Amino acid sequence: MGRGKIEIKRIENATNRQVTYSKRRNGIFKKAQELTVLCDAKVSLIMFSSTGKFHEFISPNISTKAFFDLYQKTTGTDLWISHYEKMQENYRRLKEINKKLRREIRQRMGGDLDDLNIKELQALEAKMDSSLVAIRDRKYHVIKTQTDTHKKKVSESNTIKTVAFHSISRVLIIFEDWNALQVRNLEERHANLVFDLETKLDQQDGIVESAGYYNEAANGASNLHALRLYQIHHPNLVLHHGGRFGSNDLRLA
Repeated sequence: MGRGKIEIKRIENATNRQVTYSKRRNGIFKKAQELTVLCDAKVSLIMFSSTGKFHEFISPNISTKAFFDLYQKTTGTDLWISHYEKMQENYRRLKEINKKLRREIRQRMGGDLDDLNIKELQALEAKMDSSLVAIRDRKYHVIKTQTDTHKKKVSESNTIKTVAFHSISRVLIIFEDWNALQVRNLEERHANLVFDLETKLDQQDGIVESAGYYNEAANGASNLHALRLYQIHHPNLVLHHGGRFGSNDLRLA
């Protein structure tokens, strides 16, 4: 039993339409590949689905460019002539715009003014005045911006210098306090050393004076003892000057 005949018309259901497109596209690509292999044909297929998806088949023995060149050569048509004419028209338009702009630049620089009438010269003067105002406004804006930036940098620099100055001042004050403390400590140590030295010297002077007095007393006692012994052995010895004798008063009776 054969399949029923399908009516050739647009499939309204989108899902069924997409499924049918995929199946028949694969079938056509398979037939094109068979033609290429069996008949050594050069086959090119370009397909776009209803959703805009692009599908292409080209025989392995030819490139797409070579295929279209062969088509143009065989049919005698130029596929790119319309595109080339559009490119030429666009090029002429851009060239004319460039020419006008260059002329306007020369006129604003004071050249190419011979062909201008009074109205064109007045219009050019108005454009120049407008441009001059815009340039001056931009210049003043740049100057103001640079001035504000410079003032900000100077202010930041002054702040840094002030902080550094205060920091250095605090360090100097701390150093001066430390130096004064060291000087006081040295003065106290010096005073203590002087006091200790004077104390030791006073003690040594007392010992020396006491020793001298003792030596003198010892010597006097020994002399007195010797005198008494001498007087005992010399009973005729006479004392003068109130019982005292001098170096010349010692005589034998």
